[in-house]
Amino acid sequence: MTVVKINRLAVPAGHQAELEKRFAARKHSVDSTPGFEGFELLRPTGGEDHYFVVTRWADDSSFQAWAAQRAPRDPSTTVSKAEGILEFEVVELD
Repeated sequence: MTVVKINRLAVPAGHQAELEKRFAARKHSVDSTPGFEGFELLRPTGGEDHYFVVTRWADDSSFQAWAAQRAPRDPSTTVSKAEGILEFEVVELD
């Protein structure tokens, strides 16, 4: 069953363009990961000030395997702060 993981990112004022540039530079870096189906970076509008990273996975175990092998990021080089993750299963409507 497809699952969706949504990361909420706080981005300090003035760092939005850099965040988008970094995501663009690694746009396809997860494509070959087993179970990965795609992602979107959502830019805030309408009063929201957080970015959201929406990823789709074939199942939760695929996401967990990717997360377990992912190298931790150096906090001194990041331009955002993760502020939680929302997790969903996609409902197949017949």
